[in-house]
Amino acid sequence: MTIVSRTEELEIFLTVVDSGGFSAAANQLNIQVAKVSRAIARLETELSTTLLTRTTRRVELTEEGRFFAEHIRHGLSQIAGAEEKLRLLKGKPAGRLRVDSASPFILHQLVPHMAAFQAACPNIEVELISSERFIDLIEKRTDLAIRIGELKDSNLHAKFLGRSPLRIVASPAYLTEYGTPDSIEALSTHRCIGFAGQPNLNKWPFLHGPCSPRMHIQGSSGETVRQLCLSGNGLALLSNFMVCHDLAAGRLVSVLEADIATPNDREAIHAVYYRNTALSPRIRAFLDFIAERLCL
Repeated sequence: MTIVSRTEELEIFLTVVDSGGFSAAANQLNIQVAKVSRAIARLETELSTTLLTRTTRRVELTEEGRFFAEHIRHGLSQIAGAEEKLRLLKGKPAGRLRVDSASPFILHQLVPHMAAFQAACPNIEVELISSERFIDLIEKRTDLAIRIGELKDSNLHAKFLGRSPLRIVASPAYLTEYGTPDSIEALSTHRCIGFAGQPNLNKWPFLHGPCSPRMHIQGSSGETVRQLCLSGNGLALLSNFMVCHDLAAGRLVSVLEADIATPNDREAIHAVYYRNTALSPRIRAFLDFIAERLCL
């Protein structure tokens, strides 16, 4: 059987699908828009099928295009796996490794160790992608995700990395001005910092049941909430992995520790990856390296 599609064209096609447009795909791949357009046109000509419909704002998949995209994702993944196994016959794990997680975890737990990992595994090209919400690993062509909290994905393998306790924290300057709360009831007299658009994260898990204090200011990510807290804007409930160094350095102070319910659903940290026949050597090398260095 003759295969008319070229791997490069398939990668371009999937990038158009994922980014939502020709220009966005060209920017992501660092190529000219004309090359993207030619690749899609050739695919459609060779397959005698319209894969994409163009509108003034974005491109949309046709039914045929959706079917094609779904199947070639798996095909390209198998090709990448075969190439990686071939490289392993010659030496160390190699190839691209795309890792997704919430921005605070990337900034505080992964970035500090990347130089050492690159020195240990120089043939692995790491891409760190920040997502504040869970993504589809196959759709986003992501090898590994670090997820915080309860897992719900049945189509993913998961490696438990540990638990990160929740801390109610504030800056010393804030506590000097507003006082230190000595009870849950005292929170009603304090300024609290929450998460915009994520009401479940604004329910603080206390021993006597969850509490939803009034949020005076909110941020769209954990790192934004942390920065607001460091700047003296109020009390925030954050995972220890993102504030442990702040607490040790005295930039933040933990309060009401004995009142927080533990364990709770927000403490668990897992590494998840797509179910396939074997754990990729790139993923294994990364997890083995990182697991020993996490400060949860």
